[in-house]
Amino acid sequence: MVTAAGPRSSVAAPARRVPAVRHLGPNWYACVMGTAIVGTAGAGLPWRVPGLRTACTAVWALSLLLLAALLTARTLHWRHHRDQARAHLLDPAAAPFYGCLAMALLAVGGGALAVGRDWIGTPAAIAVDAVLFTAGTAVGLAAAVAVPYLMAVRHRVAAEEASPVWLLPLVAPMVSAAVGPPLVGHLPPGQMRATLLLACVAMFGVSLLATLVTLPVIFGRLLTGGPLPLALTPSLFLVLGPLGQSTTAAGNFAAAAPDAVPGPYAGGFPVFAVLYGVPVMGFALMWLCLASAHVVRARRAGMGFSMTWWSFTFPVGTCVTGAEALARETGLVVYGWLAVALYAVLVAAWGVAATRTARGLVSGALLAGPLTRTARGLVSGALLAGPRPAPGAPRPATVRTT
Repeated sequence: MVTAAGPRSSVAAPARRVPAVRHLGPNWYACVMGTAIVGTAGAGLPWRVPGLRTACTAVWALSLLLLAALLTARTLHWRHHRDQARAHLLDPAAAPFYGCLAMALLAVGGGALAVGRDWIGTPAAIAVDAVLFTAGTAVGLAAAVAVPYLMAVRHRVAAEEASPVWLLPLVAPMVSAAVGPPLVGHLPPGQMRATLLLACVAMFGVSLLATLVTLPVIFGRLLTGGPLPLALTPSLFLVLGPLGQSTTAAGNFAAAAPDAVPGPYAGGFPVFAVLYGVPVMGFALMWLCLASAHVVRARRAGMGFSMTWWSFTFPVGTCVTGAEALARETGLVVYGWLAVALYAVLVAAWGVAATRTARGLVSGALLAGPLTRTARGLVSGALLAGPRPAPGAPRPATVRTT
């Protein structure tokens, strides 16, 4: 009796060392992304509002603190709960969220140069951006390859389970492409500037082409398989991410090109920014209306709060920055007003998501409920939830009440 109890307690001991982070998944980084984009997008609006830039800088500082806290917590997670960390990688409901780690690093780094320099100074902002850009790009490129590979060889995902969440690791290189050009002007003239700019263009292609082969699968599933499960419905907004971020990247290429590449090529980037960005932004607005209609339907059907509500933030924010880029390149006032309107939506969505997240953490409602798979897709549950049991593992007895 005593000897039988001994091994069980020793095996459970590591899980009790830091129990608060045992089920802390990479989905948490969506909070950092959604917070950082509020500051960055607000700073780029075509019209200046008294006090707005200060507020944007404060929001960016909050995202920096959140990032530091999450990196610390996730380090503890990997150190003390490596079994759960491996389970996340092998779970198709959790693995795509590793793209959020890369995008969180990149969003906060880009915000440092956009607004953080007001408080920490330009040299420090450049250093922070350079470090986070390098780390985020490395993680993003790794995720863009590793997650699809795992989905192909280790995960078992049916066609009817296609989800916009699959886009998360594929969008990360596009975020690098968008936040890299502002760093170009801070490098020595010549080879280094041209190399960074063209590397960003290459990552633009990586993400865009990967998105183009994945999006039809998601759209086809939506048309032939019916609406997504209620909890997953907000993830439809994730499709806006590659659309808005690629438009932003094209505009940033145009801004950085004169200092990085020869004249003929530099003159082509502004043309590309308009010819690419205008139709893509049009499709983004169509998808925004489609996704909003699905969300209204799901809300009426009883959709409650889950971490997928953070999908209303960062993807919408990329459309704000994309509209700002088009306003800058075309000089059309309509894109300025579009950016303002979308920014209002972004701020409202961030306020709701942040408030509901804080309330759920205080009440404990977000501390339970696993990341689960349903017959019709991947449903992201609570922010601190762990993955579903591995295939073949005994499942707890539950009763469905819905």
